[in-house]
Amino acid sequence: MPEIKKVLIANRGEIAVRVIRSCRQLGIKTVAVYSEVDAGMPHVQLADEGVCLGEAASSKSYLVMEKILEAARVTGADAIHPGYGFLSENSVFARKCRENDIIFIGPTPEAIEAMGDKTKARELMEANKVPLPPGTATALKDVAEAERVAEEIGYPVMIKAAAGGGGKGMRIVHKKEDFTSSIRTAKSEAMSAFGDDRVYVEKYLENPRHIEFQIIADTHGNVLHVYDRECSVQRRHQKVVEEAPSPFLDDEMRAAMADVAVKAAQSCGYVGAGTVEFLADKHRNFYFLEMNTRLQVEHPVTEFITGLDLVALQLLVAEGKKLPLKQSDITIKGHAMECRICAEDPEENFMPSTGYLKRFKLPSGPGVRVDAGIEAGQSVTINYDPLLAKLVTYGKDRDEAIRRMRVALEEFQIDGCKTTIPFCHFTMEHPVFNSGTYDTHFIQNYYKPAELRMNEDVSHLAAALLHEHFVPDVHATVPMNGKKKDPDFDEMAHASSLWWRNRRS
Repeated sequence: MPEIKKVLIANRGEIAVRVIRSCRQLGIKTVAVYSEVDAGMPHVQLADEGVCLGEAASSKSYLVMEKILEAARVTGADAIHPGYGFLSENSVFARKCRENDIIFIGPTPEAIEAMGDKTKARELMEANKVPLPPGTATALKDVAEAERVAEEIGYPVMIKAAAGGGGKGMRIVHKKEDFTSSIRTAKSEAMSAFGDDRVYVEKYLENPRHIEFQIIADTHGNVLHVYDRECSVQRRHQKVVEEAPSPFLDDEMRAAMADVAVKAAQSCGYVGAGTVEFLADKHRNFYFLEMNTRLQVEHPVTEFITGLDLVALQLLVAEGKKLPLKQSDITIKGHAMECRICAEDPEENFMPSTGYLKRFKLPSGPGVRVDAGIEAGQSVTINYDPLLAKLVTYGKDRDEAIRRMRVALEEFQIDGCKTTIPFCHFTMEHPVFNSGTYDTHFIQNYYKPAELRMNEDVSHLAAALLHEHFVPDVHATVPMNGKKKDPDFDEMAHASSLWWRNRRS
């Protein structure tokens, strides 16, 4: 396979920026694609070339395969990196790249198909003796069969879309009376999201931990694991906070799960970077959940604790080269924490938030990394995923990583839309999270938006009092609508927020 000289990144935002940076370090030219509303975004500015795909809607831009392939042909790109989301797990797109002699920086279409269909993946794992939660390995034929399976494995059960992920087409059912309506809703949502209404049923594990293993494989039969990540802080089955390594695992359980992750990748002839996801119960039993056939959003925490550049390894493997590592070369050093900074309102059930970013001031310091896909002066719209940036901290141990995250969250200033920063503060300060004993019900069990609002109100009051005390000539006021009249108020509010949090702790 020829050496890659130019990569088109079929994505946007922070992941496009991330891929471009690794390419630049390796001397590889890059092509950004963008919609009309993304013309001024950082990934377009950083790339060597840019091609506009069309209107804002992803269905008319980032999801149009022929437009992306034509952009690669016009610019002479010999490879396409799909990032995550959009076309990253689309076997049809991967196959079209192959047919057009363009290197797809990811697994083969066959591997994507094997793992992309959840029921096929379960069948494959079952054949390879990979532990699965009790339930069906194949899609259910009708509601009657689904009800019978649910009765056999016992409530609560989870209904899942066979063709999907990301929490879509998924329902937890605690009692028989709710089953029929839940399965109809799940099937309808699955059809809307994936064009496929097939579902399956599995036992719902109570107090589960969501733990995943990063793997990387080459075309020479080498499959390595790059250790584990904990992803149990979730809202609507989507991750908000991740860390590596998992505080739940001991050496024995970590080794057992790593072996299964490698076996799962080998079972489908996997090539490239991927993630094998598991659920673990309170009795320390673990079960295969799914395999994501792409780079994960949370890959930076793995890079921090191993010192590896996973994007660089993706590029190397895509060129057909052998991995320059043995399993014994990959070790865990320290601890890393990631907070997803999303344009969502944590006080209103994480509803999307939009607006013009008047301020977007990034934190810095030892052990702090920010992967951002937007800048001050740009607008957050409803067209795409709400992820604005990933804030990652590293420490010699978990406590130091958490302490650094608290400070970094205080320094991160965004003005123009609501974000998940206050919720991330809440998580980093919660005793259950700090003890490492949390599970996927963390938000459901402990998070109360009213308390978050109260803390913010007290913080703003402290800001007003400090401002009045230290800048008496300005006489700044905070009107009832919450808008600040004084131009220096934001800086004072931030300073007083630090003061108030220090006082509380």
